[in-house]
Amino acid sequence: MSFFRRLDENQPLTGRLAMSVEYDGSHYCGWQRLKHAPSIQGALERALSRVASAPVDLHASGRTDSGVHATRQILHFDPPAARSAKAWVFGGNANLPGDIAIRWVKSVDEAFHARFMALARRYRYVWLNQPTRPVLERANVTWCRDPLDAEAMNEAAQVLVGEHDFSSFRAAGCQSRTPWRHLHFIEVKRHGPYLVLDVQGNAFLHHMIRNIAGALMRVGRGEQGTDYLGRLLALQNRALGDITAPAHGLHFVDSIYDAAWDLPAEPLGPNLLALLGEWTGERPLPSIRPELLRGRSREEGLAFAAARAAADAGAAEAQPRGDEQESADA
Repeated sequence: MSFFRRLDENQPLTGRLAMSVEYDGSHYCGWQRLKHAPSIQGALERALSRVASAPVDLHASGRTDSGVHATRQILHFDPPAARSAKAWVFGGNANLPGDIAIRWVKSVDEAFHARFMALARRYRYVWLNQPTRPVLERANVTWCRDPLDAEAMNEAAQVLVGEHDFSSFRAAGCQSRTPWRHLHFIEVKRHGPYLVLDVQGNAFLHHMIRNIAGALMRVGRGEQGTDYLGRLLALQNRALGDITAPAHGLHFVDSIYDAAWDLPAEPLGPNLLALLGEWTGERPLPSIRPELLRGRSREEGLAFAAARAAADAGAAEAQPRGDEQESADA
């Protein structure tokens, strides 16, 4: 599959647009627009507003937290002006700082919603496991100079697969209305000096993946047995949990949607893991209860959009931060 796509410069795109962006979150206080600090959303909205010569309001598949990176953050917006695909991508990137980039833009049905139509989110946490500190990778891996046992970490993590109360792994300030989440899979594998925690679920709690990563490091160092994650899970108490791993090792790598939306496939990031050769959407979703499959198909989306049009347009976005989070840093 080619990594290159032609960007049309003649046909103005109208109606709702979906967009994929990549960013290094090191110098931002997360995705969400803030008045007092730099954010990914704020930078993108300013850049796209210059292209449109009018304000642009973005909606994301998930809200990453301060310092967390993304290689496939899916957005949607209703453009205030018609511009070509090339104008949105090249014009947007020309107005963005070097640590944020638009990858593609595509017209979608007006029923599409980047957050509510997402069937799953996927993250990768990356450790560089070697005696000496990283240089070129220092902004996007967590360095661990102690030997880590990837097989023990993977074994310990399997107890988290399925639907559970993840209270022991949520941030103390998490505002989600429920601690229950469904993990589709979680794996820890070694690739040379890199260890990769690869996890996918319907949604995540605030700091959930970083708290899981912190506990797994204890197992990897041999300080706890492979039953450690199960014991923490059963406690359902964050105060009795383990450390929170640093943000810079965490990457939001995929948002998964019904195939009917026909969003472009992309190689999963970060680029230092390109050798794995996996592309977005390759793994089948598990058979789970419908209420846990938060995303909607195109047909369900049309009905959902009609119902939403009759309600207060801002009600959904005003929900407490953390409800679908990790999309909050996870």
